[in-house]
Amino acid sequence: MIDANTIKSLLKGVDVKWMYLKNVSEIGTGSSNRQDENENGIYPFYVRSKNVLRATNYEFDEKAIIIPGEGGIGEIFHYIDGKYALHQRAYRISPILKELNTKFLFYYMSEAFKKYILSKSVGATSVSIRKPMLEKFSIPLIPLDIQNKIVNILDTFTALTTELTTELNTRLKQYNYYRDKLLSFAEDEIEHKKLGEILVRTKGTKITANEMKKIHKDKAEVKIFAGGKTFAFVDYEDIPLKNINKEPSIIVKSRGIIEFEFYDKPFSHKNEMWSYHSKNKNINIKYIYYYLKNKEKFFQQIGSKMQMPQISISDTDGFVIPIPPLSKQKQIVEILDKFDTLANSIAEGLPREIELRQKQYEYYRNLLLDFPKS
Repeated sequence: MIDANTIKSLLKGVDVKWMYLKNVSEIGTGSSNRQDENENGIYPFYVRSKNVLRATNYEFDEKAIIIPGEGGIGEIFHYIDGKYALHQRAYRISPILKELNTKFLFYYMSEAFKKYILSKSVGATSVSIRKPMLEKFSIPLIPLDIQNKIVNILDTFTALTTELTTELNTRLKQYNYYRDKLLSFAEDEIEHKKLGEILVRTKGTKITANEMKKIHKDKAEVKIFAGGKTFAFVDYEDIPLKNINKEPSIIVKSRGIIEFEFYDKPFSHKNEMWSYHSKNKNINIKYIYYYLKNKEKFFQQIGSKMQMPQISISDTDGFVIPIPPLSKQKQIVEILDKFDTLANSIAEGLPREIELRQKQYEYYRNLLLDFPKS
């Protein structure tokens, strides 16, 4: 296991020679534009973002570091070993010395380049890179065997983070796949009803975000929902009793971030929102919630037509829902409840683990690449 003492031992007495980037590498831009993108292309196409596009033709075949000429300065670095296309406002840095490991240079620039470039852009309203700025960036040239050991250590950390990220994405895709399957029905297989025909719609309470902050009490029983993740807990006497709903309900967040939330304890919400509950013995409200949750993108597309994204009551009241037998609704809810619990634990646990691994990687990267300047 790597630790600070191991790193000190590795770097003890290492001879460091500082050189300008222009003396150890070839620096240039590409000649491609966005119109050269082809999603079916076989070559990676590097532009001015973290996203890597595809292209039919390649311009370079080499080991190189790619950075944008503007936008995401000091934040975006790509390492490439092979054929690729490059945008005309993105830079390639390809070492010309056998004594310089390209991956070592990649890691060093990831650690030190942002601080350097910002020091050269003091007072600028927007930061962009010019070739002379790149050429004057100083890099530490240390023995190649030490470079290789540093690369191996940092590769181990990045591989673990990548593995965790891949696992998170795979698990969530799997959850979405099974949820879609469970909520897909043939048109002639079951009855379909408009939401407004089968559920009871309720209003909220007249309250502002500032008022919610003022009356919020951590241990109060009634939850008031606002847009996004905003909410407050209040006592029963803080808002009109007629505006408090005690039925298990679907809350429609109708403005800004359009989404649905299920809640089964006493609640209310701002009056530009609305909610639904069921008095129909043949309807499982949680089933309706899962179906609507699965259609959030549909409602978000409707809302995106407005300057401020929002949907209307008629959009949800008129939305047609497939209604399988109650036993089938219950079975779907039981399965999706389990999936939901699993997905939430994954969505909370893995990102936290990824963040910890990323911090660990950055800590050791900084230790490994902190060389004295004479």
